[in-house]
Amino acid sequence: MSRTRIVDAARGWIGTPYLHQASVKGAGCDCLGLLRGVWREVIGAEPEPVPPYSRDWSEPQGDEALLRAALRHLRAKPMQDEAPGDVLLFRMREGAVAKHLGLQARAGAGARFIHAYSGHGVIESALSAPWCRRLAARFAFPTERT
Repeated sequence: MSRTRIVDAARGWIGTPYLHQASVKGAGCDCLGLLRGVWREVIGAEPEPVPPYSRDWSEPQGDEALLRAALRHLRAKPMQDEAPGDVLLFRMREGAVAKHLGLQARAGAGARFIHAYSGHGVIESALSAPWCRRLAARFAFPTERT
């Protein structure tokens, strides 16, 4: 699968309303739901069921559940090795668990990413300095089926 296919799939979700725990293009999704939907479009069946989760999931326990799941199913990459199609994992506050996801749409100057953001739905945003400071990990989709 090409990186272009991942970015095109993610862009197909732009305008989907934000809906906690959902993953239905055009109807609603959260950031994990966006990644799950893109996975289904470009790879196939999701690799594991997602249990119900609250908006503050993992925070009270300091549990890096999303990071662990990403390490199980995606290929970790060096932070500086940016490319379109990368999965980005963010910490929304310093010292907080990583729990926001996006997909890199453009690398280098004018870098951008696609994400489902509460109050906005699925949007494409500049990967600006404030977002870069929140970046906790970078991943690539696994070697996919052709």
